[in-house]
Amino acid sequence: MQRNILRAASFQVLQRRFFKKHHVRVRFAPSPTGHLHLGGLRTALYNYLFARSKQGAFILRIEDTDQTRIVPGAIEKLQDDLLWAGIISDEDPIRGGPVGPYVQSARLELYREQALKLLDNGSAYYCFCTEHRIELLRKDALKRRQVPKYDNRCRHYSKDEVKEMLRKKSTYCIRFKLSSTPESFHDMVYGEVLHDIAKTEGDPVIVKSDGYPTYHFANVVDDHLMEISHVLRGVEWQVSTPKHIMLYKAFGWNPPAYGHLPLILNSDGSKLSKRQGDIDIESFRKQGIFPLALLNYVISAGGGGFYKKNNNEDLHSYQELIKQFDVSKIKANSGKLMPEKLLELNKLEIVNLLRDEENHSILIERVRRLVLKAFPQQGNDGNLQIDDYHIITTLKWAQNRISTFNDLVKTDLAFLWIVPVSAPSINQNECSDAIKLLNAELAEMDVNNYKTDWIGPYLKEFANKKGIPFAALMKILRSILGGVKDGPPVAEMMEILGKDRTLLRLRRYVP
Repeated sequence: MQRNILRAASFQVLQRRFFKKHHVRVRFAPSPTGHLHLGGLRTALYNYLFARSKQGAFILRIEDTDQTRIVPGAIEKLQDDLLWAGIISDEDPIRGGPVGPYVQSARLELYREQALKLLDNGSAYYCFCTEHRIELLRKDALKRRQVPKYDNRCRHYSKDEVKEMLRKKSTYCIRFKLSSTPESFHDMVYGEVLHDIAKTEGDPVIVKSDGYPTYHFANVVDDHLMEISHVLRGVEWQVSTPKHIMLYKAFGWNPPAYGHLPLILNSDGSKLSKRQGDIDIESFRKQGIFPLALLNYVISAGGGGFYKKNNNEDLHSYQELIKQFDVSKIKANSGKLMPEKLLELNKLEIVNLLRDEENHSILIERVRRLVLKAFPQQGNDGNLQIDDYHIITTLKWAQNRISTFNDLVKTDLAFLWIVPVSAPSINQNECSDAIKLLNAELAEMDVNNYKTDWIGPYLKEFANKKGIPFAALMKILRSILGGVKDGPPVAEMMEILGKDRTLLRLRRYVP
């Protein structure tokens, strides 16, 4: 939504289009293999907040080296979802920047140059093993109940043997020599961490036979060349960090500071999965969830990272999130999502948005599109009431009754928008004359009296005075005003419709 983008960007004094040295440079580097989901959104958000809180730079980089898994349109959708969420990068594939390109498939020459450096200094080597041999190694390890890993055979080839294989134009990949001596590293979230990766894997491929780099190699090269100072990413990448640090040392580079974010779990304690259709950002957008509500929902799932406020306010603005964010406050334990919390936060955001009149035109247009989509036939026939005044009046009435705008077009609230096509058939002996009289009396009433606390008692008194069963009067009024059998109390319907629209609908019945 445009307003959320503007709200996120308005206080970003330094939205950099040119290179400037920053102490803090962070990145969000997703793969275009699917839609952005809650876990990815949390990672992007924490990097964004960290950069903004340190007056640093936030970079969006697309890691598309695995060409076989790319989903068409995923890059554009991912950037659109981030923009919708108000997470605005300083450097990215669209905006560009001083250390681009920001899509890895456009950086292949850089990776080739860096791979040659490792080959030259002896940190990497050509591997000529076929896929068939690798598969035999895997099957043999499984048969012996061992962890499948490459046996580093090609590491021991002499220079002459390598030259001969290259002369024969044998297919090869390039592998990196892992150190057999494990070293711990400091994790900004988990403290000292030690993973002996040489026990669980052989020398990893850094450049595949098709010339494309693997994730681990491209990741390290890009982070260095883009001068990334801090890496905040999911804890699932923590086991790979020693490998990345080894690559840094092989190049003679200084690694960035690493911090790994704990898992976000479903409410039942299970892990989030990309196969879950309900954790895609697109699914929340379709539900009518507002960006700021979703961001607050993500941080409420646990993991910390924020100073606790003394008051009970649950919905924090972008400015507050930036001000409160502190990497040292991130906890190592996983957190669970609370779906009911999301609806509470979204309701708070609706109230906040309505409070500022500058938002009204955008909200009105959003509701209008929603109503037209929900009731296309009535829209074509001209039977929808979607003028600006009616929409904003309806929103003010509904703000404490709904959790999303989608609630406004549910069946029981269709009366808000649909003007009944024809008046109902009513027994003349029942209350036909009474409706005429009611119409006349209401026409004389002050428009300011069209409030539920007055209308309710008035209708009861009117029914009693005219000797009409109150239930029968309510039934016919509900039919006249909304053409529905169910919905809110008639007094509320009249308050929402207002004096002019209430009388308009009553007069359609009165001869």
